[in-house]
Amino acid sequence: MLQQYGLIGLLALIAIAFPFVTVGFTWLIRPKRPDPIKNSTYECGLETIGDTWVQFRAQYYLFALIFVVFDIEAMFLFPFAVAFNSVGLFAVIEAILFIVMLAMGLVYAWKKKAMEWQ
Repeated sequence: MLQQYGLIGLLALIAIAFPFVTVGFTWLIRPKRPDPIKNSTYECGLETIGDTWVQFRAQYYLFALIFVVFDIEAMFLFPFAVAFNSVGLFAVIEAILFIVMLAMGLVYAWKKKAMEWQ
């Protein structure tokens, strides 16, 4: 049984070391001749006009966060919908509780006016 833990430890060591080895290798073989053209901002094949740093409003992030919450809700509900005929009453109640909790979160976001565009 101890050998199995040794294999898991070896796999964990490889998983931790692999990103460092690959980044180090690419750092070694990269071209090291920067010039102003290589360091300039490049966007869609055109020269940039004006400031390239654009700040987004926090409203975008709130919309994205609410979208992600409901996207994950759908991801959790699809397997339940597929196996609906074979699950018991307990699973149905759990799914309803899950939907109610997410609906409460939506109502909370709505009352905090996170869904309004100003």
